[in-house]
Amino acid sequence: MTDISRFDSLRKWNLGLTALHAVQAVLIFAVFGSFSIAVNGSFPTGPPGTRIESPERLFDLPIGPMIAIFLALAALDHLLTSTVFRNTYERDLGNGINRFRWMEYSVSSTIMVVLIGSYSGITEITAIIAIIGTNVAMILFGWLQEKMNPPGRSETTMMPFWFGCVAGIAPWIALAVNILGAETVPGFVFGILIVQAIFFFSFALNQWLQYREIGKWSDYLYGEKAYLVLSLGAKSLLAWQIYGGSQGGT
Repeated sequence: MTDISRFDSLRKWNLGLTALHAVQAVLIFAVFGSFSIAVNGSFPTGPPGTRIESPERLFDLPIGPMIAIFLALAALDHLLTSTVFRNTYERDLGNGINRFRWMEYSVSSTIMVVLIGSYSGITEITAIIAIIGTNVAMILFGWLQEKMNPPGRSETTMMPFWFGCVAGIAPWIALAVNILGAETVPGFVFGILIVQAIFFFSFALNQWLQYREIGKWSDYLYGEKAYLVLSLGAKSLLAWQIYGGSQGGT
């Protein structure tokens, strides 16, 4: 298959994923309802070590619109890369990089982790800010991994990849600590944590396979399609896991 026909195939993939993400965004926004989770602040009221009696409610996180946003961001990314920015997208792919992916992931995956955290009981504002920072750092290290390893390189460095893994694992450790320390946890929350952890770590595995050039992953475009599939799966399952769990309450 020629590069032109392969890029045409990717364009069809992106257009298809635009529709799949957009339809789900509209459906979630329409059916989810007004359910929200409170974000709290635990601010010091005395000298270091003073016990905080009760957290202060700062604002509510509207779950339905937040899910719709990360689905809509994915739809917008796929739409732009298959239309307005198609030439830039395909030129970048030829250079072993997809800047649009990393820009979209830095926002959408961060929203996803914040939502997973909120269902795991991480609702304190400073913890949320820390999770946002570490997740964005993970994504930017992924971008740097591609930037530092263009096609035709004489050697491959995995340093940004491993730095990203260090940053990226921190929110999941926090999630696990909160889940394991809770007296009771709804079953669907366990399901969300397990399924999404598998997907998030699969993104890292996909990049590792690309830069170790193992099997089909020696072809950058094969890894690109894998990212597309993983993104659709992670976002779709999280959206409907949260919807189903929130409606059923089990």
